[in-house]
Amino acid sequence: MVENTIQVRVSEIKQLTPNVKEFTLFPTDSFLLPAFSGGSHINTYVDDGIHTICRPYSLVDYSSRDNTYKIAIQLSSDSKGGSQFWHSQIKKGDPLRISYPKNHFPMSSRAKHHVFYAAGIGITPFLSMMKELKNNNKSYELHYTCATKESCAFYEYLFKNFKNETSFYFTKEVNSNRISVESLLNHSIGTHIYFCGPNRFISQFNEAAYAFGYPKSSVHLELFKPQLTPNSRPFEVKLANGKTKQVPVDKTLLEVLLDEGLKVPYSCRVGRCGTCEINVIDGQVEHHDYLLDEEQRKSNKMILTCVSRAKSNQIVLEV
Repeated sequence: MVENTIQVRVSEIKQLTPNVKEFTLFPTDSFLLPAFSGGSHINTYVDDGIHTICRPYSLVDYSSRDNTYKIAIQLSSDSKGGSQFWHSQIKKGDPLRISYPKNHFPMSSRAKHHVFYAAGIGITPFLSMMKELKNNNKSYELHYTCATKESCAFYEYLFKNFKNETSFYFTKEVNSNRISVESLLNHSIGTHIYFCGPNRFISQFNEAAYAFGYPKSSVHLELFKPQLTPNSRPFEVKLANGKTKQVPVDKTLLEVLLDEGLKVPYSCRVGRCGTCEINVIDGQVEHHDYLLDEEQRKSNKMILTCVSRAKSNQIVLEV
């Protein structure tokens, strides 16, 4: 294991929509769960009998009274075991391990106004953010799009607690407004904008924000999975111990290193936090992260193993 974990059990499971379940977690002993800042997530570790499945999920809520965390998981049609296992196998009372809270999607302390754009299950990190802002009397608003009201996770909660701050958009309902990147033009100077949802949704709004003149420091995004790289090809990685391993198209470099039993650090798995950065001794890197600057990329001296790959046939790592 490469990080400290907390032993918890599932105390409650709630079906929010046909494809979204909310799981309440509580510690198995008297351990007091730590509080967290808005936008935080935890890594969850569940065993399917063969492998340990690690997946990050946003922390939806924390109850100091009950000493519980809540996460919400959407059943993905292309699940590789994570959401599928949670939805079909996890039952009330089941044990699992979680990481301590970590935040790679923090709110800016410089923002005069916070605007959240969510699509589908992308609502999850914004729930803790809005609760924190409301408690501190800060300025914010939410734009939330889903197919229908029935598929809209947390609709009733948002309508009850954040009615005046939330605008809903339902793409498959008659006479419903559609969310548009043009709404980015309506925000005043000093606004910070936050995007979370499917990669296509994030890319569309992210590109529009920069086209409209938003400074990079005012635009924030949260990815649940790495951006797709359609032209990926297999490559070879040579390790410091002299071993060579093949990295196939359907696996990340990080996954191959972990399969080899190497204690390499990682956290976000989407190329944003830098935890999995490893020094490169030789080879060309194909960067897909959101962290390194142009000078760092051109140097070919480092790689974020969770998303980036080799441009050359082989890459030699200092690990």
